[in-house]
Amino acid sequence: MLAAAACGHRAAARDATRDATRDATRGVTRGVTPGLASAAALARMPWDSVVARARGSTVRWLLWRGDPAINHYVDEWLAPRLAMRYGITLDPVDAQGPAILNALVVEREAGRTVGTADLLWINGETFHNLRREGLLAGPWARSLPAAALVDTASPIVARDFGEDPAGYESPWGRVELALIYDSTRTPEPPRTYEALADWVHAHPGRFTYDQGFTGLAFLTGLMIHLGGGASRFTGPFDSARYVAASARLWDWLARARPDLWRHGAAYPQGVAQLEHLFANREVDFAMSYNENEVVSKVRDGALPATSRAYVLRDGALANAHFVAIPFNAPNAAGAMVVANVLLSPEAQLEKARPDGWGDGSVLAVDRLPPEWARRFARLPADARQVPRDTLARYAEPEASPRYSELLQSDWRTHVRTGTTEDPSAGGDPESRTTRPALRSGP
Repeated sequence: MLAAAACGHRAAARDATRDATRDATRGVTRGVTPGLASAAALARMPWDSVVARARGSTVRWLLWRGDPAINHYVDEWLAPRLAMRYGITLDPVDAQGPAILNALVVEREAGRTVGTADLLWINGETFHNLRREGLLAGPWARSLPAAALVDTASPIVARDFGEDPAGYESPWGRVELALIYDSTRTPEPPRTYEALADWVHAHPGRFTYDQGFTGLAFLTGLMIHLGGGASRFTGPFDSARYVAASARLWDWLARARPDLWRHGAAYPQGVAQLEHLFANREVDFAMSYNENEVVSKVRDGALPATSRAYVLRDGALANAHFVAIPFNAPNAAGAMVVANVLLSPEAQLEKARPDGWGDGSVLAVDRLPPEWARRFARLPADARQVPRDTLARYAEPEASPRYSELLQSDWRTHVRTGTTEDPSAGGDPESRTTRPALRSGP
């Protein structure tokens, strides 16, 4: 199913093969770690040579294992095809961003030039931190044959939280932040942040957000809107912009707080708890950073059958999630083959099916072979989903991860503890040290 890779010059291929072999046997070449050198060298080799090295190997993949639909896709669809076509044994291991970062830092500090993981599923915050620490191999992603099909014209796919992936990670899927409502309880949901504020005041106790990944995305999107829109948050982190926009956010939340669930004295720990409140009719909205997840949640009985997803017209945060290779991966060739399969039209189509995972594709339809373009066009629609043209109209790319990192840290001080002091008044936000944001998902 996958297109054959373009071959390089014979001399370059021989050099790349020699470098990769020397890296594996000697451990260090030209002062870099074996994972980094081997991934970069493999990227210069003909693709069939990479595949030959990967055959019969095991690829240990660190990824979030908290969603049954994702696990089914990985375990029941992807793994058997890797085994059948390449003899690759996929070994998925549950891990999230902070744990992945910490594990790789420990391995580096211990001098482990050959690590334990081959592939990582990560988002923009984790990518930023791993790149900053020099813990990723590369560049390699642009050498994948299927990379030619990626929608590089989309700023959501081409950049990761505003940062250029630079070939150090390969896109896997695309998602957009959506609110979920019950069409019988709330037939006309609020369509803007201003209308949402009015709705919250008119329906006290019926709205909240979680403290995890999805709730942080909701707050980030609201802050960006209050700060003038996504166009003002492109590029590197701007501390003055953060202070001004977050001040407006704290004011919005302070005015809404008395009318939130439990008067804003408590917040669901994560999105699963928020969904439980919604399903039990304690609140009238849930959220998801996958606009299609409502379909699988209804199918699994986690949400009411009359649940629907929608996006706010002020803009909906959207991002791509990626796979990367750690600096000391023992099987970079196998990781590259898996990443290439993940980008194939076949795998992207299966992943996008609303009766399965329902994750968005990162491929450009106009780059697909005609038969595959027709198959994507024939994907069944579900009344619970947000129409594709609506998603495209209101999608906005994520800003620098520094905004959400500081926002989460300041939220703990400013909202969760119930204080009224503006935490941004304590000095330049850029000078503060914060933990990476706690996220559910990659």
